[in-house]
Amino acid sequence: MAGQLREYRRRIRSIQSTKKITRAMELIAASRIVKAKARVAASRPYADEITRVISAVASQTTIRHPLTTEHTDPRRAAVLVVTSDRGLAGGYNANVLRRTGELLELLRSEGKEPVLYAVGRKAVTYYRFRGRELAGEFIGFSEQPGYDNAKEVADALIARFLDPSGEKTDRVDEIHVVYTEYVNTLAQRPVAHRILPLVLEATAEPPPGGPLPQYEFEPSAEGVLDALLPRYVESRLHAALLESAASESAARQRAMKSATDNAGELIKTYTRRANAARQDAITQEISEIVGGANALAQVS
Repeated sequence: MAGQLREYRRRIRSIQSTKKITRAMELIAASRIVKAKARVAASRPYADEITRVISAVASQTTIRHPLTTEHTDPRRAAVLVVTSDRGLAGGYNANVLRRTGELLELLRSEGKEPVLYAVGRKAVTYYRFRGRELAGEFIGFSEQPGYDNAKEVADALIARFLDPSGEKTDRVDEIHVVYTEYVNTLAQRPVAHRILPLVLEATAEPPPGGPLPQYEFEPSAEGVLDALLPRYVESRLHAALLESAASESAARQRAMKSATDNAGELIKTYTRRANAARQDAITQEISEIVGGANALAQVS
């Protein structure tokens, strides 16, 4: 009984230590959600305005830009998957990797060869373990991505898409991004979007923010698009990284809260067992004392 009681108490101390850690991680994740949501909100005005400018420029010209022109007979598609650098985030990484698998199957069914790019150590580790070749790896900023990080990723993807060497041996014909969209603290969903070639759809509905402005181009409309379209891709990727960062923090908060609650339940369970074991030990000691007293009384 004494050995069993010591074991229960040891487990209670261990679980209490774990509970303190998970509770601290829950609070840290909660604080990061607020900051991540603020960064997402702060990035939207720039993304909305650059989208309006590009729509206005494209609607006022008939030029065919490399970033808006479909490649004939597309054979290769770059897929950027955004995961976290750390674990303990519930199903956050598993969900986005599953969505990536679905996209890869779809691309293969269309006769296209996927070319993988990974953001976050979890995606890098996942594909390395399975022997999948990665065309690019970007790690170390999943929780707090900056615009410089988005530009680094965008430059690598655009270079592969434009293929300035002209050899076309390594060129990709499409660029897709798979990330986790932040809905609210309780809901995040993995999504896949094609970002290149850029699709400009004609619509009869008025654009958000009012009628598009009329521009005079200097030196030319093509020169303006050359400057703006890479910035547009960077803003799209930056928004995806920020959404993923907010989703990661929300998923980690939920996972750590669940772990903290489970630790509390385990502590209650083992406390009851320890109390029962202690009571059994006391009862056994009393029984031994009473038995010994009766034996002495019979002898005397």
